[in-house]
Amino acid sequence: MPGLLRGVARTAVVAGTATAVSNRVSRRQAGRWSQQEEQQAAAPPPPPPPAAEPAPADDMSSKLDQLKQLGELKAQGVLTEEEFAAQKAKLLG
Repeated sequence: MPGLLRGVARTAVVAGTATAVSNRVSRRQAGRWSQQEEQQAAAPPPPPPPAAEPAPADDMSSKLDQLKQLGELKAQGVLTEEEFAAQKAKLLG
């Protein structure tokens, strides 16, 4: 009988210790998670990335496209020679 009581007592101690450790770990994790949530909520959103300037090749191709459109409008008679020249000078800067 003393061996049985000793076994039961040992099992109770082990189970109690395991429960206490598990509860402590759970509380510690919950505390860490709440701190992280508070930090994320308090942190301002990151600033938007700066606007990148278009690459020179892209800029030149867009100017060429616009010049082609102006030429087509002139050929269709929508623009006069003076209007075409003014828009062309404005585009080429």
